[in-house]
Amino acid sequence: MAGLRLIVTAAALAAAGMTVAIAPDAALARDKFASPKAALDQGLAAYKVGYLPGAIEAFEFVRDRNDLTAKFYAEFYLARIYADNSGPHTDHAKAYNLLQRIVEENAETDPDDLPRAPVVAKALTSLAGYVKRGLPEAHVTPNPAQAAEFLRSAASTFDEPDAQFELAKMLLIGDGVPPDEPLALHYLSKLVQDSHPGAQAFLADLHWHGKFVPRDQNRALGLIEMAVENAPMSERLWIDEIYQNIYCGAPAAVRTKAKDLVANWRKMFARPKQEDAQMGLGGRDMAPVRTCRNGEPLNLQRGVAHGQNAGQKTEIEAFVPQAAKGLRPAGTSK
Repeated sequence: MAGLRLIVTAAALAAAGMTVAIAPDAALARDKFASPKAALDQGLAAYKVGYLPGAIEAFEFVRDRNDLTAKFYAEFYLARIYADNSGPHTDHAKAYNLLQRIVEENAETDPDDLPRAPVVAKALTSLAGYVKRGLPEAHVTPNPAQAAEFLRSAASTFDEPDAQFELAKMLLIGDGVPPDEPLALHYLSKLVQDSHPGAQAFLADLHWHGKFVPRDQNRALGLIEMAVENAPMSERLWIDEIYQNIYCGAPAAVRTKAKDLVANWRKMFARPKQEDAQMGLGGRDMAPVRTCRNGEPLNLQRGVAHGQNAGQKTEIEAFVPQAAKGLRPAGTSK
């Protein structure tokens, strides 16, 4: 069984253009990492192709060493693995503790410190989610006001899109913060133009119901179609639900008008970011087959809006090579 696992893993890594040495025996695992930097390199390669046991093993090796730069990234990706509800390694208490340490130890990070700053911003955003909801297993009680502070820091200081989206939703209804509808709609408008699928879907739902914005069925259907096209796998379930509600309720004239809007928006909006496209997390497309009540099937278009992933960097490629100087994907030359 172990031999089969090694063959499958090696094949997956080779398909991704990477080579990662896999020790044939768990007892020898620690001996295969020449340094924390090499371990981080191998952990990221395993993470990218979805081999999470190998990624965890490598990241934990780094976490226990004194290379602060490598440790910073290793702890961040460990937190992402533990926070993933769709994976077999979910442990929200571990994720929360790692995120809290990252935020505390990097509170003074310069927003221009690339690419460390985006990682801190994402850690702040994820930590805010735990603080807002509460996490009994980590003895964290719900605190929307504190969560909003984390989100404000990530949204304003680091210009983090997900933080702006979460903060906008809180500002609309005054959840943990004084309500500020103009600022919330400002964030949503900006994010829609930047092809943030969550903001596109959320604003589509608002336009469909005429809540906080004018009721506009054409714009609602156009926005949700853009959201479906841009949505990463980890966000598809709730976005598809909104699409089903709007599309099935839209008359033929609205559907025709929405197609014209989408054609124009594809030229105007930014290229979508697909951070989880090749990262092993959120990669299980378990979305149900959807139909309207009359049996009409939904045609969910994926990744057609801007030539999805063409020439784009993944989140790993964007974060790691510049910050972890000297780190390269395994098998590459200097």
